[in-house]
Amino acid sequence: MKKRNKTVWSKRFKGSPSSAFQRIGASINVDKRLYKEDIFASKIHTQMLVKQKIIPSKDGKKIINGLKKIENMIARGKFRFNVKFEDIHLNIEKKLFEIIGQPAGYLHTARSRNDQVVTDFKLWVKKSTFEIIKDIEKIMKQIVSKAEKNIDTVMPGFTHLKNAQPVSFAHYLLAYFEMLKRDKIRFENNLKLIDESPLGVAALSGTSYKIDRFYTSKKLGFSKPSKNSIDTVSDRDFAIDFLYASAVCAMHLSRLAEDFIILNSDAYKLIFFNDKMLTGSSIMPQKKNPDPAELIRGRTGINYGKLNSILTIMKGLPISYFKDLQDDKALVFDGFDTLKDTLILGLELIKNLQADKKRMFKMANDGFTTATDFADYLVKQKKMNFRDSYAISSKLVNYAEKKNKNLNELALSEIKKIYKDVDSKILTIFNVKYSMNSKRSYGGTSAINIKKMLKRYKREI
Repeated sequence: MKKRNKTVWSKRFKGSPSSAFQRIGASINVDKRLYKEDIFASKIHTQMLVKQKIIPSKDGKKIINGLKKIENMIARGKFRFNVKFEDIHLNIEKKLFEIIGQPAGYLHTARSRNDQVVTDFKLWVKKSTFEIIKDIEKIMKQIVSKAEKNIDTVMPGFTHLKNAQPVSFAHYLLAYFEMLKRDKIRFENNLKLIDESPLGVAALSGTSYKIDRFYTSKKLGFSKPSKNSIDTVSDRDFAIDFLYASAVCAMHLSRLAEDFIILNSDAYKLIFFNDKMLTGSSIMPQKKNPDPAELIRGRTGINYGKLNSILTIMKGLPISYFKDLQDDKALVFDGFDTLKDTLILGLELIKNLQADKKRMFKMANDGFTTATDFADYLVKQKKMNFRDSYAISSKLVNYAEKKNKNLNELALSEIKKIYKDVDSKILTIFNVKYSMNSKRSYGGTSAINIKKMLKRYKREI
């Protein structure tokens, strides 16, 4: 059997690539991760070549059997990858020649590495997108579970990190459910855009062989083949879309982590974590630090960086294929791995999260959080315009502040000093739980609304 120790294109050149270029130019250490997709696509391509009578049936069977052996070798760690053969495609082809001999030469008929790599890459991104969606759904389910236990838990809602209005802790948690739901939809939409098979466009112009791209598309799990061969080999929108969706999802998880860090801090102490989600200090014995949340927050920058990198690679490329695209896979692989870890940590954080309900209730009363309720009462019951009622409520806040009291601590006689035309019913307005449950507008924080939304959320996941 003839030994093949040179690259497939070596006969065109007088010498070999420099060792430095060979090392830097090889992508095998990265794209070997595509071996399953590459072998799967090669099997389908071979089946099509046989079906179309482009290659002999007996040789097609040898190719497919050889590919199965290679897949098994790689899975068992028995395959030696060689940078001399640049990438996963040529490493597999070289091994196929060793196993079955000359029939291996038929495999690359009507195919280029240009359409081969984008096919493999799309298959991998598609598979990984489904995996990310499942991980997002796990967090969504955990948020719903935690929210169900905290419908009546009153906490201060914040704007500018200052107490604003009383809200349900469940409502607060479900805000992140909504963010993650958008992330899920974003990834699902990407699956629609990725649903065209590149296989068969060859280098850039198509092929003169009578191939059946509709057959390979269906077998590969795509709904249709791509329509323009030049666009197909240069298209990396699907990789950009994946990294964009990953960056947005990471941003949402970072905001969640930041909230948890603040609410867990000594200044707030509104939530706490199981010790499994905390670390200590090498010098300060008392410390319990929310390191997992900080890791989530910090690693968001990695997802941002991968997206920015691929956009920068693509911005100056003329149409068709260029070697610049070699690094696209490393960016997406790293982006996936980072987001995957972030989602795992996010799920663990929420599982191990507990609310300090008494402290939440106490703090919900601080900072005059029911001042807007008083202004609304004057509009609804005394037929004032809101700006006038706002001014009266402001005066009441100023009075309470001078007396070093919360609004719920004021006596009726004190309220009458600011606005005379009230009776004892006004005191209910300053009850934070009443305030929370009065917000019954669609999307508001009342317990009735939350229960309705939880039923809907359960159906969605």
